[in-house]
Amino acid sequence: MAIHNFLRRNSETDRDFIEAQSEGTIDEDNHDEAGQSEGESNPVQAVGRAASKRRRWEVGDVIKVSGEVAAPAEAPLPARSGEILGSGDYFVRVGLGTPARELSLIFDTGSDLTWTQCLPCDGSCYTQNDTIFDPSHSSSYSNIPCSSSQCSQLSSAGIEQKCSASPDGCTYGIKYGDGSTSTGNLANETLTITQTDVVDNFLFGCGHDNEGLFNGTAGLLGLGRNAISFVQQTSDMFHRIFSYCIPSTASEVGYLTFGGVPASDNIIYTPFSSIPQSPSFYALDLTGISLAGSSLSIPSSVFSSVGVIIDSGTVLTWLPPAAYGPLRDAFRNAMSKYPMAGSFDELDTCYDLSGYGSVVVPKVTLSFGGGVNVDLDASGVVYVVSETQVCLAFATDEDLVDIAILGNVQQKTIEVVYDVGGGRIGFRPASCGGNK
Repeated sequence: MAIHNFLRRNSETDRDFIEAQSEGTIDEDNHDEAGQSEGESNPVQAVGRAASKRRRWEVGDVIKVSGEVAAPAEAPLPARSGEILGSGDYFVRVGLGTPARELSLIFDTGSDLTWTQCLPCDGSCYTQNDTIFDPSHSSSYSNIPCSSSQCSQLSSAGIEQKCSASPDGCTYGIKYGDGSTSTGNLANETLTITQTDVVDNFLFGCGHDNEGLFNGTAGLLGLGRNAISFVQQTSDMFHRIFSYCIPSTASEVGYLTFGGVPASDNIIYTPFSSIPQSPSFYALDLTGISLAGSSLSIPSSVFSSVGVIIDSGTVLTWLPPAAYGPLRDAFRNAMSKYPMAGSFDELDTCYDLSGYGSVVVPKVTLSFGGGVNVDLDASGVVYVVSETQVCLAFATDEDLVDIAILGNVQQKTIEVVYDVGGGRIGFRPASCGGNK
């Protein structure tokens, strides 16, 4: 959610038109877009029954076993496409408060503050699928006073901080790159991640005035690098390790896992780089792009002169014009046998596939520092607009002079492993998919 949040509103488009194959073939097929089953297990409702087995941490605790720092706990969550709620992002279900109220939160590596809509709506509350959280019904909720060091941390995350002598205490105001906003109280609350993983005194935003393209979800789970992020607040619990896999279609289920150490088989790691002016972002050293096995003619200075970030909360990959141009031209050449269609929003390379039962999509490979090459799934190369139209799922903007963004479309089916403490990020292909 750092810069762009493209096409969240297109929830009715049947993205399941794509059946991505490893060889880059798209086969036309019809699927029902999946919603959440009424019989789906509820991790929060079961908390009371599993209370004797659950782990509880307070933010800042150091957990040790026999004098040694404990191995990170592992907390897996199903990750679903926001298309079933009207969003282009991906969400997980967590519990907030005592008793826990289950909420759908977009997981966002491009921002830090976790927040949800709260009653009363003092300004504007958008429509969400879950009942809006009411802090007056939670026995564990408390506002953060202005004198708290937690209040002063907001400015380090680029979030507006205001203070009041009233009981409301510290308030926040955050604005995202797409113009979406949230304003409310900074507070502590109990966060239930799974039946067995509960975090006390979790710092979050209780948003009383929220506007923008959050479409149906209850808010955001901030996974950035700042001290107020979920990753940093639970560092003693999960050791700043998390991974996710975004499925290729809306009817499939991926995962978001905190803690644990993924098996190293087939995972390739590249070190994080840095963007001094934006230290909260996960920056990568993108060194080149290949299409159909051929390296594109992009000067190395194009990527070395801009910051490249990976962001689960941005839909498309946004490239500077000097990188996007060669990719677009090579893609058009490889797809020349298919008739072109008109552009779609920011996507200028689209095709009319009426009458085609299958389509061969050229392989796109991204190269990163350390000699790491990541092949994108076919579903990460094209964006399905309708049953007859697809577009190259990359875009550019003349204003992108100092940053490029690797969005969630390009990350589909790849397990992305964030080893924040180790200063590296890993990729493992073909790690999720199928109706689960």
